[in-house]
Amino acid sequence: MIIYNVTTKVTHFINERWLQWMKEEHIPAIMATGLFHDFRICRLLEQDDEDGPTYSAQYFTDTLENYQTFLAEYAPGLRQAGYERFGNQFVAFNTVMQVV
Repeated sequence: MIIYNVTTKVTHFINERWLQWMKEEHIPAIMATGLFHDFRICRLLEQDDEDGPTYSAQYFTDTLENYQTFLAEYAPGLRQAGYERFGNQFVAFNTVMQVV
């Protein structure tokens, strides 16, 4: 199994709106691609939250090919939607992992 992980630090100013957007729009849009079969979103604990909380959204797929298809066909547009809505009020980085 492949896990696509997006770790995001958001400002306090957008925290509630960003989390609602993630749950109601962004995650459903990713799942609607049909390339992932499950997801979870978690708030990181024991982090410096002075500038805002940090979250990890994880998307689960069976193949590396599904992940690569997502990156090529869907990720740029979905990423852009986040920047259009929240500007520079967040910073994110992606990792991909394989369950062993």
